[in-house]
Amino acid sequence: MKEFAAVVFDMDGVIFDSERCMMECWLELAEKYGLEDLRPHYLACTGTNVAKTRQIMLDAYGADFPYERFAKEASVLFHGRYDHGKLPMKRGVFEILDYLKGQGKKLALASSTKRETVTMQLREAGVLEYFAELVCGDMVERSKPAPDIFLRACEVIGVRPEDAYAIEDSYNGIRAAHAGHLRPIMVPDLRPADEEMRSLAEAVLPSLPDVVEYLRN
Repeated sequence: MKEFAAVVFDMDGVIFDSERCMMECWLELAEKYGLEDLRPHYLACTGTNVAKTRQIMLDAYGADFPYERFAKEASVLFHGRYDHGKLPMKRGVFEILDYLKGQGKKLALASSTKRETVTMQLREAGVLEYFAELVCGDMVERSKPAPDIFLRACEVIGVRPEDAYAIEDSYNGIRAAHAGHLRPIMVPDLRPADEEMRSLAEAVLPSLPDVVEYLRN
């Protein structure tokens, strides 16, 4: 078994299949707003906070793009479909959380999503109690790919970054974990690992059950 003290999880795209669900909502609204080629811009936003997402969209569609209205409509559509425990989870979530809990590892969550939403979604899914600490996008100044959120997570659970694995699906998340000197494991979601991701991650694995096997060996 590998030597480590903690695991810091991303949430969207790792715990929940929420990146795909939100992208579908954005694509539905794209026609209404006359947005062409939305998908690559959405993918560029994965792993970032609201401020960074807003800037990406304004850069893509112009300073007069009504981002706040678009984002609010997308949020209403998303929460109407997936609140109250309806948000689909990724395969193997309980398997890996139970394994790590049984091994006595410290668990934290580092998500660019705001804390209120993170807490609600984890509670509705029945996994909130697994995490010793939640560090969210509205609790740090700089978004991923800056390492701030991972460094804060390690600090609050009392472990050195180099003694913690970070499980991420997004490019920005892997960049952030690597910059913070955690040990990144990428479980790709909407975007496959490219050469950069394979160079930054300790491992690229297809699913959370595969992460369990990796940590055991």
